[in-house]
Amino acid sequence: MSLSKELKTLKDFHCDDRCVLSVYLNTNPGDPDQLNGAWRIHLKSGLKRIDEYIKASNDEKELNDFTELRKKIEKEVEDNKNDLSKGVVIFASLNPELWAVHYVQVPVKTSFHWESHPVTEEMEYMYKAYPEAGIILPSFGEVRILDTAMGAVIGEATYVFDPNLEGWGKREKKDANETLTGSTRDDAIEPRLRENLQRFYKGMGEIVGKLKKERGWQEIHVSGEADLANAFAETLREKPASCIYKNLNNSKPSDVLHQVFEK
Repeated sequence: MSLSKELKTLKDFHCDDRCVLSVYLNTNPGDPDQLNGAWRIHLKSGLKRIDEYIKASNDEKELNDFTELRKKIEKEVEDNKNDLSKGVVIFASLNPELWAVHYVQVPVKTSFHWESHPVTEEMEYMYKAYPEAGIILPSFGEVRILDTAMGAVIGEATYVFDPNLEGWGKREKKDANETLTGSTRDDAIEPRLRENLQRFYKGMGEIVGKLKKERGWQEIHVSGEADLANAFAETLREKPASCIYKNLNNSKPSDVLHQVFEK
């Protein structure tokens, strides 16, 4: 499910009484306020305040439901403590059942909410700033594509041009730690193929158009050496949200995201 569709589902989710716990937790290691894993303290204190509020209402069922969700959320974040990025967003309910967890690469302001519906306003703001987007990295003979949402890479593939088949073949990335390399040297492709680069990119532009529809991309960003980036951008039906004149083909996904969204 695309993030835009998930947000709509969350906004439509309601229960008769308070049953939804919404958690926004800042875990950014680069934030001075998060030194020495301070997010643990903020998580426990935020949940404790809600716990005290529910106890004061003397609703045993509500307290039992909250206590179960509290334990589940604390375990979720602790189990993933070594993989935390800038923030965690969680929406949880027991009845009706709801469990949505997002580890995001965008700034998150810590807050906790116990309501009859998911509190999505902050998530919607984050999504507006960092929507689902495709990042296209063209080079001679191959095009690397990052499928992103909320400032994080959720998929990656490289399309390599096969001069024998006169078409593009998809090469999936097999390992998250693998760095895909692409040829950008002028002598890496035969003169005949270099002359037909625009035609090759046109075919790839059609593939990107299909991916945009399938993946629900709100934006497309292109990055590469100036002549290659411009050549590829011209093949797209819609003007890209940005065209960056930097060769990022051999860069880590996190570095590409930084250059595109936080430049």
